[in-house]
Amino acid sequence: MINKRGQVWVETVIYTLVAFTLMGLVLTFAKPKIEELQDKGIIEQSINIMQEIDSIINDIGSTGNQRVISIGISKGSITVDGTNDKIIFELASVYEYSEPGSDVQVGNIIVLNEKTGDINNLNISINYNNHNIQINGKDESEKIERSSTPYRLIITNNGLDDANKKRINIEIVN
Repeated sequence: MINKRGQVWVETVIYTLVAFTLMGLVLTFAKPKIEELQDKGIIEQSINIMQEIDSIINDIGSTGNQRVISIGISKGSITVDGTNDKIIFELASVYEYSEPGSDVQVGNIIVLNEKTGDINNLNISINYNNHNIQINGKDESEKIERSSTPYRLIITNNGLDDANKKRINIEIVN
């Protein structure tokens, strides 16, 4: 009778170890795929945010008009570069959005994928050659990092500058 009890416990431990091993193997293969799908969703969401910002900047209307947009950043960062009149979203991802080293154009947005080891560094940018992008009324740059609370971008049309470009002021509120 004592031998049978011991055998039951040994079998229970062996079955438990086998179950944990199988779960570990499944997670080993499933976790990278889950991370890749999450990154794909974040990239698509980021492109949509950039398209929305671009739409507001291009359709803001006459001098003095103002639009407010809320954006949440869960991964990556957005740089509003008033010096070069660009808006850039940068993200390190395991998902390969496009062939590394080649530009992909999505409307006015250019997506560049640069591969470093297993990581894809995505650069999603919009270049405004016909606009003068400013941060708080100045030609400077500001970087927006990931945050648990959404940022508010206040986009204002400040009329034309000396070069006859539309001055777009962006104020970032956290």
